[in-house]
Amino acid sequence: MHFDIITVLPDLLASPLSHSIMQRAKDKDLLTVAIHDLREYGLGKYRQVDDYQFGGGAGMVMRCEPMAELIDKLLAERTYDEIIYLTPDGERYTQKRANRLSMGENLLLICGHYKGIDQRIRDEYVTLEISIGDYVLSGGELAAAVLVDSIGRLLPGVLNDETSALTDSFQDDLLAPPVYTRPAEWRGRQVPEILTSGHTGKIEKWREDQALQRTKDRRPDLLE
Repeated sequence: MHFDIITVLPDLLASPLSHSIMQRAKDKDLLTVAIHDLREYGLGKYRQVDDYQFGGGAGMVMRCEPMAELIDKLLAERTYDEIIYLTPDGERYTQKRANRLSMGENLLLICGHYKGIDQRIRDEYVTLEISIGDYVLSGGELAAAVLVDSIGRLLPGVLNDETSALTDSFQDDLLAPPVYTRPAEWRGRQVPEILTSGHTGKIEKWREDQALQRTKDRRPDLLE
């Protein structure tokens, strides 16, 4: 899978996508990420990419011209399954959406900044708007990193055990059950006996029950 990311802060994305699972995915050529500095397409001597908003009000708005020039250049190079704008007023991001996006080949992510991008860019190019939560970040870069990570780990061959992603929280509208490792006893706390029984069927049933109960207790909305 290939990601193109448009940003005014390319250095902010370098570290999150250069370690652990994401780096291994890139090393295996299962994932490629190209980060594009919008300021290279900025206007005038100072490479301006923003301006005051019409109608007044606090905060700057990202201009149409630099963004359109860069997007047009990228569209001439490849076709995208989605052109995604990371914005607080977008669709709330879920595991189901990550699953669907992982089935594609090319995604273009647009990172907003300031008060966001000119609405005409959203109307002209954007096919999907995503919010990673009901809060506001300084820009879309961290949200873009979240998307790349959550989608990238679902690609076949990225995880050493491909079944691992299938048992993550939210995959079946349930939270994951509790997990334990050695030692079997720690500070008087014992690992549930069923997990050391070796009885696969009973262990799976215990995990299903625990996942359901944890979801009822913590996220009952998922069961609606």
